Amino acid sequence: MAYTFFELEQEGHVATLWLNNPDKRNAMNPDFWRELPVAMEALGADENVRAVVVAARGPHFTAGLDLKSMGGTISGGDSEEKTSEVVLRLRLHGSIRRFQAAISAVADCPKPVIAAVQGYCIGGGIDLITACDVRLCSADTVFSVRETRIAIVADVGTLQRLPGIVGRGIAAELTLTGDDFGAERAQEINLVNGVLADASSTVKGAQAMAARMAHNSPLAVQGTKQVLRYCEGKSVEDGLEYVATWNAGFLQSDDLREAMLAFLQKREAKFEGK
Repeated sequence: MAYTFFELEQEGHVATLWLNNPDKRNAMNPDFWRELPVAMEALGADENVRAVVVAARGPHFTAGLDLKSMGGTISGGDSEEKTSEVVLRLRLHGSIRRFQAAISAVADCPKPVIAAVQGYCIGGGIDLITACDVRLCSADTVFSVRETRIAIVADVGTLQRLPGIVGRGIAAELTLTGDDFGAERAQEINLVNGVLADASSTVKGAQAMAARMAHNSPLAVQGTKQVLRYCEGKSVEDGLEYVATWNAGFLQSDDLREAMLAFLQKREAKFEGK
């Protein structure tokens, strides 16, 4: 489909989903929230896509929520409307849940998702990148969990996902202060897997990593992502039982036979995800 906020490109088995509203610093407007889950569902269902890169046009990844265009949604509706406070609160609750579902669509994508970040990555940008599996950034990136500085509790994923990435203490520091921090600190706390020189090299690095993932068996890559997600917060024994059940169902694939044959024939395996 044609998108208003996003632009989609594909090379080989790697799709790049571009945030494409650079004049507004890719601020998250209604089009963003409406289109993101649609795009991620389509990419997840496309058998020709094996890995996804989320990147952004322009100098900045995103300045976060577009407060100007989203103000009415945040307040729950038109202040002049004749309705009860309860109805307004219910509307706001429903809007927040829709925003949460949009970001969770990234985490729920069965394909690996890599974020390529540059410039500002503020507020909702942290929600978005923490829903990705891997994050790379350029040396000029400025991150901030900005919500407490504008009297909001971050509510679409950062408080739930960030502690598992950087640890509870670091997450508390970043979310309670709202401090800006740069690429070097982001790598020190494991928010990003690597720092590259500039935006172009960051996108190329993310696409190259995605291509390496896409080169492997799609069944094994997607199964590995699913098992990793399941094991979060579980005991080792629970995780071992889950992966044993998974492999009992999926191990005997055409891809496995192709891997064995390619090894014996001393050639590159060609996986079809079957």
